Amino acid sequence: MIAMQVAEIIAEYAVFLELTDDEELNPDTAVKMMEALASHLQEMDKGFLRELVNAFPIIVEEYSGEAQEVVRNISYGYYLEEALAVNDPVKMATLEALRDARG
Repeated sequence: MIAMQVAEIIAEYAVFLELTDDEELNPDTAVKMMEALASHLQEMDKGFLRELVNAFPIIVEEYSGEAQEVVRNISYGYYLEEALAVNDPVKMATLEALRDARG
């Protein structure tokens, strides 16, 4: 339950950072905040991070259009699967190959 609530907070934050107009939010500030968010997420307890990653596909239905795409890509964009696979070289290689294929 808490993972769903935290996922919703992160999703709102990510949507704000990625979709707010440059006139309303300095792009450099947005990038710094996205990098900070990524760092905090990657440092989370791995068990909780797994719950969080699993929550994003559930909450994505609450969004539409560009916001839905932002939420759908949080795990990818913030390298969360890689953070979970840090001690698994086989999984890491698979994720790297998927990234390369995705372009």
